Formats: sequence, C-alpha cells, structure tokens
Amino acid sequence: MQALESYLGGRWAGGRGAAHTLVNPATEAPLATASSEGLDLAAALEFARARGGPALRALSFAERGALLKAMAEALQEARDELLALGIANCGNTRSDAKFDVDGAIGTLLAYAELGESLGAARFLLDGEGLQLGRSPRFHGQHVAVPRHGVAVHVNAFNFPAWGLCEKAAPALLAGMPVLSKPATATAMLAERAMRAVVEAKVLPEGALQLLVGAPRDLPARLGAQDVLAFTGSGATGERLRALPNVVRHAVRVNVEADSLNAALLGPEVEPRSDMYELFLKDVVRDMTQKAGQKCTAIRRVLVPQALLEAVREDLVELLGAVKLGDPADEDVRMGPLTSEAQLGEVLEGAQRLGAESRQVAGGARRALERGYFFAPALFEYGLGAEANAAHEREVFGPVACLLPHDGDPSQIVARGQGGLVCSIYSEDAAWLERTVAQVAPWHGRLFLGHPKIELSPGPGTVLPQLVHGGPGRAGGGEELGGRRALNFYLQRVALEGSRPVLAALAKGAAA
Repeated sequence: MQALESYLGGRWAGGRGAAHTLVNPATEAPLATASSEGLDLAAALEFARARGGPALRALSFAERGALLKAMAEALQEARDELLALGIANCGNTRSDAKFDVDGAIGTLLAYAELGESLGAARFLLDGEGLQLGRSPRFHGQHVAVPRHGVAVHVNAFNFPAWGLCEKAAPALLAGMPVLSKPATATAMLAERAMRAVVEAKVLPEGALQLLVGAPRDLPARLGAQDVLAFTGSGATGERLRALPNVVRHAVRVNVEADSLNAALLGPEVEPRSDMYELFLKDVVRDMTQKAGQKCTAIRRVLVPQALLEAVREDLVELLGAVKLGDPADEDVRMGPLTSEAQLGEVLEGAQRLGAESRQVAGGARRALERGYFFAPALFEYGLGAEANAAHEREVFGPVACLLPHDGDPSQIVARGQGGLVCSIYSEDAAWLERTVAQVAPWHGRLFLGHPKIELSPGPGTVLPQLVHGGPGRAGGGEELGGRRALNFYLQRVALEGSRPVLAALAKGAAA
C-alpha cells in the first residue's frame, strides 16, 4: 500500500505515527496512507518566505505566467494517471474525473494567458493617478505589490486537482509562494499532480509546497504578511477566522463554505419547451455530477406552483434513470460518495429533510451493500412551507429539495442566507429584472440559463474568468474572477509625492 508524502523544503518526506487510510469509495479497498506527524511546518513556511517569495517577485508577470503554462503542460503529461486516481480514490466517473483534472489544467492556462497580457511588469497600477493639491507636481497613485509572506491553501476533498490549481494559479502569478494542504481523503490525486510538477522542474524552489495529512497547527503559525484561503465547512471557517494569531496579525482569510444554491424556473415557462428542458437537464446534472459533491450543486429547486406536478414527475423519471455503481464501469453515470464519513453526513441530512417534507425520489439508506453509495434523492415541500431544514443546512451529496413558489421566489432564495450561485430560467424580461435585483445581493454569481447558448457549461461549472465565492453562509470570500483574484495576494499601497518620481516608478507596473 502506498504511503503518501509531503513536498516541503524542497524534498519529499513522509510523516510518522498514526496514519489516515485512503480507500476506494466504491469497493472500500485500502489504497494508501497519509500522515503529517513529525514534519517541520515552521521550516516549510520559512522556506517559502525566504526562497519561494523572492524568486517569484524577481520575475515579471509574463515570466510567472510562463511557469503556470509549464505546470499545465506537466499535468497534461500525467493526465491519464490523474484520471485513474480520480476514479479509484475519489469515486469519480471518468467524466467527473475529467471535470476536475481538465478544469485544473484550464485554470492554469487561463492565468498563464493573463500573465502574458500583463507583460514585463512586476506589480500593478490601481486606477488613475491623482493631482492632490494646487500644484500639478503633487501627485498620488495607488499600486498593488506582492506581499512578502506565504499563501496557505486548505482545500476540500471534492476537487483535489482543480482545488489545488484554482488557488495556486493566481497566487503564483501575483508573486506569492504557496503551501497547499489537500483534504486527506482524496490526497492521492493531489500528491500525484504535485509530483508531476516537481518532476518537470518548472517552478523555483519554495514556490509551491504540498502538505499531505492533518494540517496540525499550520494556520496558527501565520503572520501579518501571510494569507489563508480555506474551502470547507462554515464551522471550520469560523474557527480559522477566530484563531488568536489571525486576529492579532490581521491575517487575510478567504473562506468558501456552505451554499444552498437555488435553481429558479420562471412562471411563464411551458412544459416541454426548450427552456423547461434545459432547466431539467441542469438540475439533474448538478444533482448527480460528482455524486452531488460540488459546492455549486443545485440544492433547492424553485418552481411555480402550477408546474410543480410536471417538474416532479419529470425529475423523478430522470433521476431514476441514473445508473449508480462502480465508476470504473463505463456505463455507470454516478459513483459513490467520497468517504464513509461523507455518507453518514448525507444520510443524516436526508433524514432531517424527510422529517418535514415528502421524499419523492431516492432511498433513505446506503444504496449498495459495499461502497459509499447513495441514490439521488428529491424532497418535495408544499407552497408556503416553513422548510427549515431545506434552508438551513447543505446536504453535500445527490440531494435536492423541490419548493413551489407563487411567482416571486426571491424571499425563499434569501432564506438560504447567501450562496455561490443561483440559476434562473426565464425569458420574461420584466420578471427577470425584478428577480435578478432581489437575489443578486445574496450570491457571488447568477447563471441566466438560455437554450440558445451553445455548449452551455451549466451553473455548476466554475470558470476562471468569473468570481467564485459568495456572501453570508457561502463564506463571504472571493476567488478567481480573472485579474481580480490577484488582489488577495497583493498589498494596495498609496504612493504620494512628486509626479515625475511617481511616473518613473509607474513604468514598472501594469495598468
């Protein structure tokens, strides 16, 4: 059985002591072990600050972008191995594994292209210069420069490849070294991705490190120039924000947490219309892709009361046709949940939903004798139902709630207290305008579905060009968004002085 290693201080090393066992979630067969005990985390952070940071800051944006392109090429070379690990260790179908791995490669390439466009600069101008007094020579200019710390990234179990790259790409492009901590349950894929990058020798020493196993006291070691980006539960995000060193040093923290994403069907949509069929397709795909283990998956399905019966019947039929089983089998459409613990949480969450609603699709227990399987489950509420469980907790699996509305779903959506994405399906311009205005403040992204969009990726696909994050329950953070992602890793500074001096300094910056 493989013993996973961490890449810290320029070398691979395994932890000591009790190790976590990683399994194939379809068969429960053990695959690998992982431990971080005995690894020197303080030395790893200092290695990043002393070696990785200066090396990255010495490069231009274009040169850093070239590093990201080389990383993407290294992952492309290892793609077949990464896909196989996505199937074996993550319970992904081959299609779901591609969603993760190809998304990681695509994100690296998107930021490589951004770096090329920013050219030979090493920092950014932030807006236009300003005359500050009567004299035109008294001038001000905001700039954004790389921070002199390390970016610690704590990633979730559901996207071990994409999670690594979507955080690392903007940090490295901004000139900040990264120490990435993947979730242990699916760390085999992240470790193999890191080995591909290390073997290709594409990054300066200390620019990117990987910690496999428990994070131990890593977040508690961060200081004023460091940043922490976390994806996971809202409860863990709260604890990280409250760490004494985070409060004392005002450590920058970005949290991407729980999200009760909603799909809204407009009141004018007719059954069997193209818009209606798109709505059904997106709901089923988001409920079942990666077994519903996506932070952007649709959890609440809001439909006009008049269409409730038709939508219920169609969703029950479509979900019932999804073949569940070992993702190594090519005809399987949905694999297992990632771990036994994850299955337990989904079972408990489904029971809470079932206590206040009617289950119309799926089972109430593990679907197969072996493996962490759970059939897609749909719960239906009545018009005006309190639906506390549906609005208060994300069940992170192939589970959604069907909620009727009277033509104005905005108040129902708002009860989710903040989400990553809300998808809306309507061609009624007036209804769209009102609904968008009401639900937009509660979300980081709105997906306006339309059947005429060619090759629509659906609401569950996170694109590197657009912001990923959301207010309230979703964590209040932002990632990606093209150039916007760099801001988290840069320090905005106001320069004040003689205009010619500031103009000379600005020549080294990208507008």
